[in-house]
Amino acid sequence: MKTGFYAGSFDPFTIGHLHIIKVSSKIFDRVIIGIGVNPKKTRRFDKIKMKNAIEKLLKSENIKNVEVITFDGLTADTAIEFKADFLIRGVRNGIDYDFEENLAVINEEIAGIDTIYVRSGELGAISSSMVFELLKRNKDVSKYIPKFVIDVIKEQLVS
Repeated sequence: MKTGFYAGSFDPFTIGHLHIIKVSSKIFDRVIIGIGVNPKKTRRFDKIKMKNAIEKLLKSENIKNVEVITFDGLTADTAIEFKADFLIRGVRNGIDYDFEENLAVINEEIAGIDTIYVRSGELGAISSSMVFELLKRNKDVSKYIPKFVIDVIKEQLVS
């Protein structure tokens, strides 16, 4: 059984992320989405609520071989803990690839785990940061964010 580990802050989880999950769920027997902490970013949305929204989304999409976890440590260490065979990383463009390739080299060196890249899809160029900027300006983001995630975002922005 081959397991892929897809880590990110998913703050918020986008249609591009969903595309990567759909592709990965066809490649791997088991995929784990790891909602982690990015020390370079301040978390905007509660990661437990985001986890629950992603789980609802997976169920609505009938994606059964994917589970969602939260973690605080290194991605490679968590992937090994969950017996992942590969790290899954999404790429939008060459800039993403260069950045991800540097991480892949380190992860392979420290943990012996290889990385595969999945294109982010048609709407993959829209980053979580871009979506957040649109949200702050009261723009419609329903094209970029799945419904269950929009519900979490609206709940948190109102409170």
